[in-house]
Amino acid sequence: MSRFIHRMPFGAETGAGGTRFRLWAPDAEEVSLLIERSAEEGTIEVPMAAFEDGWREARLPDAGPGSHYRFRVDGGQAVPDPASRFQPADVHGPSEVIDPLAYPWRHSDWRGRPWEESVFYELHVGAFTAEGTFAAAARHLEELAELGVTAVELMPVADCPGRRNWGYDGVGLFAPDSAYGRPDDLKALVDAAHGLGLMVFLDVVYNHFGPEGNYLSAYAGRFFDPARQTPWGAAIAFDTEDSRPVRDFFVNNALYWLEEYRFDGLRLDAVHAIEDRSRPDILEELADAVKAGPGAGRHVHLVLENGLNQAHYLERGGDGRPRHYAAQWNDDIHHAFHVLLTGETHGYYTDFGDDAAAHLGRCLAEGFAYQGEASPYFKSRRGEASAQLPPTAFVGFVQNHDQIGNRALGDRLGTLAPPEALRAATVALLLAPAVPLLFMGQEWGAAQPFLFFCDLGDALKAAVRDGRRREFADFPAFRDEAARERIPDPTAEETFRRSVLVRPAADDAAALGWLDLHRQLLSLRRYEIAHRLAGAAAGRVLWRAGAGLMVAWRLGDGARLTMMVNLAAEPTPETPPRASGRRLFATEDDIGQPGTPLPAWSTAVFLADATAGPA
Repeated sequence: MSRFIHRMPFGAETGAGGTRFRLWAPDAEEVSLLIERSAEEGTIEVPMAAFEDGWREARLPDAGPGSHYRFRVDGGQAVPDPASRFQPADVHGPSEVIDPLAYPWRHSDWRGRPWEESVFYELHVGAFTAEGTFAAAARHLEELAELGVTAVELMPVADCPGRRNWGYDGVGLFAPDSAYGRPDDLKALVDAAHGLGLMVFLDVVYNHFGPEGNYLSAYAGRFFDPARQTPWGAAIAFDTEDSRPVRDFFVNNALYWLEEYRFDGLRLDAVHAIEDRSRPDILEELADAVKAGPGAGRHVHLVLENGLNQAHYLERGGDGRPRHYAAQWNDDIHHAFHVLLTGETHGYYTDFGDDAAAHLGRCLAEGFAYQGEASPYFKSRRGEASAQLPPTAFVGFVQNHDQIGNRALGDRLGTLAPPEALRAATVALLLAPAVPLLFMGQEWGAAQPFLFFCDLGDALKAAVRDGRRREFADFPAFRDEAARERIPDPTAEETFRRSVLVRPAADDAAALGWLDLHRQLLSLRRYEIAHRLAGAAAGRVLWRAGAGLMVAWRLGDGARLTMMVNLAAEPTPETPPRASGRRLFATEDDIGQPGTPLPAWSTAVFLADATAGPA
């Protein structure tokens, strides 16, 4: 049996002598362990020994895997384990002792894939299939491998309240949500993916805990910094005098998912909401621990979502490998694409409305559009210089869960832009050197919405519903109160049901056309581009006219990749220079012909060998 386990300094750890239970409760006078036995035996209560710095511990020889337990704090409320490996009855119920070694891994020799081979497919486990389980999702992995995807990214699966949730309200950060299955079901999904050559990434949230089911404040209020708030709740105290156990909690969480579940990487959500003045800060400390741990023996990749565009987290070492993080989700390139394809300029699209094509060109060539410039929307300077980074330090997308689901009606891009416009953008996305990401259903042009949904307790439902509608009060389409009433109630089950992916019929010609396009482009990426990306340098914008661009990159083997793209409903007002090399793909046959402007909604990509001139 392969031994994939992460031994944690807290929680329930099984061993030859039984199970050790450990909790950090610096604000409690007394803590006892409750073990739930059979109906006849009832619940037994065992005092937990006190150790320095607020730690409590108890060891029981007969509380093995399958045992249900809680902690009682100061003789009052019984609470679940914050480091529980499983919550079979959801966030308020008892925790379950899990044997991490019980799952028999079939592909234990998997060592991952190089970062440059990454093509992401983001999915929500509960909405990806009608069943909404880990096991059901695993049955579709072969389709994704055949599509050309190399990395499946799961939206957060850490335990959240209720039966349906995006996952960003997690409170049981070590426990796969029971709505999707048991821990071994998640391991089986990862195992099956590895057998198909697919990496699996997990989205994790380290900037806050959800609003329901978080009991830490009852006995470990030092987890939170009362002087700071995030948009979603109390900020985590990473840099206070007592923050060492807090930092260890999150570092161990990252290592746990990577070692015990054998995930190939993590995406850290909204790290711009993490404040830490320590050196190294928590993001650096976590990345160093991963590099020294699971990253020492296999390919493990860390990705950030960071609205501050802090390029220093993405820096490369002398060997060309990431010092800390492989890449960042690049919202800038999404926003530039979106403004060009839809004409929308409200909200954060304000920052891209002045000259979206120029912003897109900078994103394609250098990564970020905002590299320290003033942002009209945020009313401050935003970003750091990124042209020194390779193009693979950025994950590009034209759709993801946020950019669809944070719209009032969950509109997908295909319902907002002409198909020929989306086709041109898709070619640019999948054949540019930056790592591409698709959102579930995008590959067949799914038109159904992906809405924001959650399943919180009755006390929070009205606040969430009303707050959701207030968010859009300044948007032109929803300034009227009656219009805002059309925004779906996030707490209604119907809102979730409308978001569950419906696969196209076998004879759906439009869907088959989109699938064929994605397969063709991802095959070209795999065989013509991906193996050349290690050592690639930032690109250059060689030409721009109207919404037309010509961008070139020098790839790691010396080859030159050139892209011409026009994301406008009319041809470019000028003729682009001639591109060198052979044409890999073009949306129109005459693109690149001498004296020919770029047609409306068009993209072409050319590849020249290493003998071509400098990019």
